[in-house]
Amino acid sequence: MTTRRRLAPEDRRRLLIDAGERLFATHDYQAVLMEDVATAAGVSRALLYRHFPSKRDLFVAVYQRAAEQLLVDTTFDTALPLAEQLAAGLDVHFDYFEANAKSILAANRILIGDPAIQAIITGELGRLRDRILDILDVEPAARKTVSSILMSWLTFVRVLTVDWLETRHCPRPVLRDACVGAALGALAPLRSR
Repeated sequence: MTTRRRLAPEDRRRLLIDAGERLFATHDYQAVLMEDVATAAGVSRALLYRHFPSKRDLFVAVYQRAAEQLLVDTTFDTALPLAEQLAAGLDVHFDYFEANAKSILAANRILIGDPAIQAIITGELGRLRDRILDILDVEPAARKTVSSILMSWLTFVRVLTVDWLETRHCPRPVLRDACVGAALGALAPLRSR
């Protein structure tokens, strides 16, 4: 007879998010059932529902963790030219988006109106914008303008990448080069002053 080891609540929650992460990455959002998550995590549905009252709540936790990890993985090497730094950051994002296409599409198509998902996306974009602003070493007088341009660019990249995940209309290198070119083009008038 095997004895079950009781996990601390944060460890149990992590286990449940791990199971949800695997299922949301490989199945369409609608196809993921809470009973499948419970089975994958080796727990009862009752225990799963104690931690996550709904599939949406579990997805939000999965997506929040992914956004945080993506920010950790996205680093900028200030010794490189800006275009190369942006290209490297985009490659990290594209790798993640491709590996987790179903989750990305669920967040950006099915749950895009959800306030929690919107907060995660807005927070991630805001932190990326601030990191790029720091790289650019923008003059205080131009910071608000550059901040707006970067937020618009990051939103453009996100929308374009989600469309690319669905359609694959262009090769990934073309997508990356278009995104880098859009940033450099948008910033050019300010950098030439």
